[in-house]
Amino acid sequence: MSITSTDYVGRFAPSPSGDLHFGSLVTAVASFADALHENGQWILRIDDIDTPRVAPGSADRIVHSLAGLGFEWAGAIRWQSQRLAAYEEASLALLDQQLAYPCRCSRRDIELISEPGREGPIYPGTCRLWNGLGDGQRAIRLRTDSALISFTDRAFGRQQQNIEHEVGDFVIRRADNLTAYQLAVVVDDALDRITHVVRGADLLLSTPRQIYLCELLDYETPVYLHVPLAKDANGKKISKSDNASALNAREPLSALQSAWRFLGQPALDRDLSSPAEFWVDARDKWSVPALATHAQNTV
Repeated sequence: MSITSTDYVGRFAPSPSGDLHFGSLVTAVASFADALHENGQWILRIDDIDTPRVAPGSADRIVHSLAGLGFEWAGAIRWQSQRLAAYEEASLALLDQQLAYPCRCSRRDIELISEPGREGPIYPGTCRLWNGLGDGQRAIRLRTDSALISFTDRAFGRQQQNIEHEVGDFVIRRADNLTAYQLAVVVDDALDRITHVVRGADLLLSTPRQIYLCELLDYETPVYLHVPLAKDANGKKISKSDNASALNAREPLSALQSAWRFLGQPALDRDLSSPAEFWVDARDKWSVPALATHAQNTV
């Protein structure tokens, strides 16, 4: 079921594993500019459910950086860590309907029994018939089938995936009892009534899994726009896990303009003196067709 309403609700959902860097800023600029251009709402959510990766103080620094760059979000900041009950409810619903099942396979087991895929080993469903009794870890996997999941990305065009053949049954709750990203983000977007998701192209291959979860949980499916990834001199994605440099808070306008150019956007018509002026012009100038052309040329 897809969104048909003209109301627009977007979001930016950084993980607090490090400070805001240029790669994150590119996504934030695209997301906020798209929401402004559509006269929509823009929500800030802190994806802090993966507690082993949370860096102390980084969430506060991310929020401070975004405010200094002129971003404005609707309502209170959302926190994944405050939604554990909602994730558990979704997991139990899938288990009760036998759409998911417990898995005791270790990472080493999976490497030995699985074929390689584009995003890791393709899980062959080894534990589908396990009754869940006995010792062993208890991850929860979603049962997949061979149906094609298709969607049209606003930048990258028509996409489709046979999840069972290309990914296999995937984890929705980890063996350490933390909710996996694929389920958490779907529940989050449903709770926040997100209509439009703008995020990095590294998540393009995850989208069919999330659409499949939306269908099983009877959630609305957002409209997706994936943006090109900022990469370092070696062609590697800039990420917090690689200790990417934080943005220079003393030059917010320069950072915004660099992200805007990276997104292949039309030149702004005037000399700007503040982030506030930048966003006034970005609202009018934002162009998804320009982004799509740029995205296709950077694949």
